[in-house]
Amino acid sequence: MKQEIYIENLKCGGCANTIKKGISSIKGVDNVEISVDESLVTFVASSGIVTQVKEKLSKLGYPEVGDKNTVLHKAKSFVSCATGKMSK
Repeated sequence: MKQEIYIENLKCGGCANTIKKGISSIKGVDNVEISVDESLVTFVASSGIVTQVKEKLSKLGYPEVGDKNTVLHKAKSFVSCATGKMSK
């Protein structure tokens, strides 16, 4: 089933690379796509896996819109962004 999650702190392709790599590593998640313009993550997975994906996104610094977006999330997103740019 196709899932969509709107996220905070998504700035560029580096962020998108980190997110794609991070959530693609979760078993049962396929066809990950990131829209930087819309701050949208789409993927195919069962509804039972969505919570895992949201937790992974938050740990990377990209919480779901509406969740707490703390200074720590913002700092993590900058690190994830830089890591994503270097791993292109």
